[in-house]
Amino acid sequence: MLRRSIISYFAMSHRHITIQRLVSLKGPNIWTYRPVLEAWLDFGALSTLPSQTLENAYARLTSAIPTLLAPGAGIEASKGFAKQFQSGQWAPALVEHLTLVLQQLAGMPGGFGETRATDTPNLYKVIVRAWHETVTHEALKSAIALLSGAIDGLVPPVGPITETLHTLRIKHCLGPSTACIVDAADDRDIPAIRLSAGNLLQLGYGINQRRIWTAETDNTGAIAETISRDKDLTKSLLQACGVPVPLGQAVESAAQAWETAQDIGLPVVVKPSDGNHGRGVFTNLSTEAEILAAYPLAEQEGSGVLVERFIAGYEHRLLVVGGKLIAAAKGQHACIVGDGKHSVRALIESQLNADPQRGREEDLPLNYIKLDSVVELEIARQGFSWESIPALGRTVVIQRNGNVAIDCTDEVHPDIASTVCTAARIVGLDIAGIDLVVQDISQPLIAQHGAIVEVNAGPGLLMHLKPAIGQARQVGRDIVGYTFPPGDMARVPVVGITGTYGKSMVGKLLYHLLCLHGWNTGLSTTEGLFVQRRKLHAGNSANHENARRVLLNREVQAVVLENGAKQILSEGLTYERCEVGIITNIDWNQDLSEYKIFSPLERSDIYRTQMDVVLPSGMAVLLADDPQLLALSQYCDGQITLFSKSASTPALTAHVAAGHRGVFMDHGQLVMAEGARRHNLCNMSAIACTAQAQDHQQICNVLAAAAAAWALGVSIELIEAGLLSFNPNTALPS
Repeated sequence: MLRRSIISYFAMSHRHITIQRLVSLKGPNIWTYRPVLEAWLDFGALSTLPSQTLENAYARLTSAIPTLLAPGAGIEASKGFAKQFQSGQWAPALVEHLTLVLQQLAGMPGGFGETRATDTPNLYKVIVRAWHETVTHEALKSAIALLSGAIDGLVPPVGPITETLHTLRIKHCLGPSTACIVDAADDRDIPAIRLSAGNLLQLGYGINQRRIWTAETDNTGAIAETISRDKDLTKSLLQACGVPVPLGQAVESAAQAWETAQDIGLPVVVKPSDGNHGRGVFTNLSTEAEILAAYPLAEQEGSGVLVERFIAGYEHRLLVVGGKLIAAAKGQHACIVGDGKHSVRALIESQLNADPQRGREEDLPLNYIKLDSVVELEIARQGFSWESIPALGRTVVIQRNGNVAIDCTDEVHPDIASTVCTAARIVGLDIAGIDLVVQDISQPLIAQHGAIVEVNAGPGLLMHLKPAIGQARQVGRDIVGYTFPPGDMARVPVVGITGTYGKSMVGKLLYHLLCLHGWNTGLSTTEGLFVQRRKLHAGNSANHENARRVLLNREVQAVVLENGAKQILSEGLTYERCEVGIITNIDWNQDLSEYKIFSPLERSDIYRTQMDVVLPSGMAVLLADDPQLLALSQYCDGQITLFSKSASTPALTAHVAAGHRGVFMDHGQLVMAEGARRHNLCNMSAIACTAQAQDHQQICNVLAAAAAAWALGVSIELIEAGLLSFNPNTALPS
């Protein structure tokens, strides 16, 4: 019924607010560096509603969503909206703010928001950070439904809305372990591309990329992972190398399990031979009945069963990355305490599952306690059933394992740290989660008869990122640091080209020069998609899809991407940063009315997008003859090279005199200058595409391409030779 009522509110919302258009900007754009959803919303007659109606709607909204007035950290948008709306003014920005708050209530960070009027009455662009397009679209629709309901006098139930968004977030967004790696990569300006609907990531571009799947990297060997999944094999390898492990063996029946338990000595542990997450693991079993009951439950969780001698102590998980101990967490039993009134079943729900740190979602440090046969066996060992009522003060153990969430990194003894790193190397894992049982993690291992019980590939990171008790550890930073050590390149040179005229020719020229330089170069342009002198796609390929193909290609050593104004407005840039950003000639009167772009500031923002993403170590290449374009140089974090057909262009001469780079034509000759240094190259008329130096636009294209090649370290001699050998008809493979 609740779901049906929400749908009806959505239907009502169309009477008030209509979504005319949705634009998913997947990369840097005119609004911000991050992906956003740009919604064109027609607010119809809402702008003429009486102030009292709006005040009443505002009161209903704040009553339904108390956090509306005080959202969590990260929502910078709509400052002052409350006062504006409360005073009876119509504020379309409230939809923006509601969308961000709903995303935050569903467990996502806040993020960017913006609302802009258009030239059409009552039509606004509402822009919000899109952590995932599907989730943000749902949040936007829900915000519209809430606002419309508030105006009509009945706000839809917020609980089901946030529950739906929460479910979508879990389904579509990166899990916490993978997200922490993306955040750490972002801190180092290492690009991250999601390669699947799951958690498979590419860090870096082209030939320098690396792949990570949660806590596994492309250095994680398949053999090592297979060994880790076979717990009996893992244990035998560790034992052969002198690492302490519990005595035990694989068994094939419940009867054999009991026989083995008697041979190795009671108490014992019964567990799956290849399970994970502690499922089906039974510890401290001392009787035949307990072992016979545990065997089939362990068998259900894996392809075989192990019986091992029980090691007294606490369960620990230690994270090893690149041969170093990074973090450690300690486990504790999940217990209830009787009150003499309530059953075991009721106490599990009230004392354990009601804990806000415990749940079914992977972003909570403690797991939800399922009332299954595993727990039933555990409480039966203590003389209880689901409906038993423990006496006042009686402690009942519900789970003995799987609650590893207490940080103890600073307590680990050096001997234990060395032992677990050795275990990871023996198995062959570059990233490993080592399960260890020991009484005191701050003391040597052997002296207290502790042992390593498992070595896991692809370990979960949440217990370290978000422990229930203790200090959070930034393990994503360590994984990225191991994957890309300081000084290790994650990128390949990326050149972004935008403007109105000359983009394709500049790209073609630069592609030719970089190929001569010896780099396997990828080019995405209106003339096609090219990699390593091969045509991969014919026709217009200057779009997000084809640019992404170049960045994903593991052969590519340099990337040249064409970005028109319409692509920036409809998709955003494909890359988040670039080594060289080129802006060619611009038609400041280009018709962009289909995007509701009219003002000079809006047009300027399009090309500013390219300036915004130049790396601090990079170079922007700008036409010196356009003052409006030159004004964008203030947004570039890197250096500036100016180019001009005339050596006497004031901006160019001043720029070069100040010690910066300039590329220009002087008395028919191509010149590359930097301060007092001057390199005289060939005559422009000798370059085929310039029509004997008569084609102004082609001259500018040559200058821009030469400047970009120079910025990328191509020698002056090779630039000259490449320009002289350039044939516009044969430069790209057919």
